[in-house]
Amino acid sequence: MFGELAKGMATTFKHMFRKPVTVSYPEQRLPLSPRYRGRHFLVKDEDGLERCVGCELCAVACPADAIYIEAAENTGEQRVSHGERYAKVYKIHMLRCIFCGFCEEACPEDAIFMGKEFELASYHRDDFVYSKDRLLLPLREAAKQRPELLQPGTGLGMGQHYETATPGAGSRV
Repeated sequence: MFGELAKGMATTFKHMFRKPVTVSYPEQRLPLSPRYRGRHFLVKDEDGLERCVGCELCAVACPADAIYIEAAENTGEQRVSHGERYAKVYKIHMLRCIFCGFCEEACPEDAIFMGKEFELASYHRDDFVYSKDRLLLPLREAAKQRPELLQPGTGLGMGQHYETATPGAGSRV
């Protein structure tokens, strides 16, 4: 009995004089991992047109069934996206979302991304259903969270796929 008590007291004394690891959250923030997936956003190009073409692949890929999309046709008078269709209704139920990133991977138009925002608290359940007006971000604002959106050669927004970096001609590896 005294052996266990002595062992417990030794553990207590060992940790008593260490520097605490507590962080004062609002004033001091820990850095996020580069792979962190936070709040979703839809990208709107600099010409004012949305990238989302309403293909619903993100909704199909979502394992939690958190994304709801209603597509509509673009007309000559009302042009919303670059494609033939656009997402008339786009909603993400954030209480259902498991932040897996499948929606981001499934999107062929690079329209939906998961940003770095993590403060998603609210007092009402209805505030957790993010509609299209809450999700849309201009390209420059989106690039503040995901800088790779503006880097040439990534293929984002140009209809290309991600490419690996290759050394230039004449350089030695």
